[in-house]
Amino acid sequence: MNWNIVEGNWKQFKGEVKAQWGKLTDDHLDVIAGKRTELAGTIQEAYGITQDEAEAQIKHFELRGQDNRPADSA
Repeated sequence: MNWNIVEGNWKQFKGEVKAQWGKLTDDHLDVIAGKRTELAGTIQEAYGITQDEAEAQIKHFELRGQDNRPADSA
């Protein structure tokens, strides 16, 4: 997942992020604003987990997002 695209289209991704990490509030999501490092830190704080655990969760989220994308028709 390209985080430049996520950041540029944050409004579209916010719902997916909130579905994955339900403890994150709209205020959290506004502060995160598509920045991966902000997301990791906020997950870490909200869930009381380590940085490595937060990064692993984000990686899983990224991979799941790629699996749900339609295949190229070319």
